[in-house]
Amino acid sequence: MVDAYEIFSRIKERKPLIHHMTNWVTIYDCANMTRAFGALPVMAHAKEEVEEMVGLASALVLNIGTLTPEFIDAMIVAGKAANKKCIPVVLDAVGAGATKLRTKSTLRMLGEVKVDILKGNYGEVGVIAGVEAEVKGVESMGLTGDPAEIARMLGERLGNTVVMTGKTDIVSDGKTTYFVENGHEMMGSIVGTGCMAASVIGAFVAVEEDNALAAASALGVYGIAGEIAAEKSMGPGTFKEQFYDAVSGLDGRVIKDRLKINTMPKT
Repeated sequence: MVDAYEIFSRIKERKPLIHHMTNWVTIYDCANMTRAFGALPVMAHAKEEVEEMVGLASALVLNIGTLTPEFIDAMIVAGKAANKKCIPVVLDAVGAGATKLRTKSTLRMLGEVKVDILKGNYGEVGVIAGVEAEVKGVESMGLTGDPAEIARMLGERLGNTVVMTGKTDIVSDGKTTYFVENGHEMMGSIVGTGCMAASVIGAFVAVEEDNALAAASALGVYGIAGEIAAEKSMGPGTFKEQFYDAVSGLDGRVIKDRLKINTMPKT
């Protein structure tokens, strides 16, 4: 049984600082969602300060949604600084596979930085894994093969935790694979839910050493908030407002009753 609420409670108690180098489209939402979960967000992007800033943080979240070559250089500086201080690094490979720049930048970061959690949708992770997959813009359009096996094999190959987001979220570190069924289709009706999910993962991994458990728990709790928000909203606009409120109202009983996480150990 995954005790996601216990990890969630640690975030509220410790208030970890989560350093974001994220995309400009969703930066405000990522900051707000991080704060709603009880962590403290900081959005520092300048190459001249990221090494210093990450030294103050408990986790680093990198998101290539609005990348430039200069921004990637700064991310690598921050990532290497995080590695030196043993601070977990979350990489959200937004749009990997859509353009050569995004794919090459993702592979470069994986080669130069120890990424603890690699996140993407089914198509993005498929491209990184080297299987046939299609990404249109930042949306997954298809994947050839068993997603769970692809996540497991990639996690094993990279020595990290791989997160594949979709109708069923898949989290694998090559040893244990988690299937997260929480969430609601309304979450796809607004821009930024994927980016915010990376922020939530960053908050959870900041207080939990088991990266796969942290990521699965984060997605489960985040998905529960989405379910509750959908029940109270009238459309995308009110859904977004209700989403933050739903996070604030989460307690142990609600999470225990709603959490839908299954595991599959390596055979």
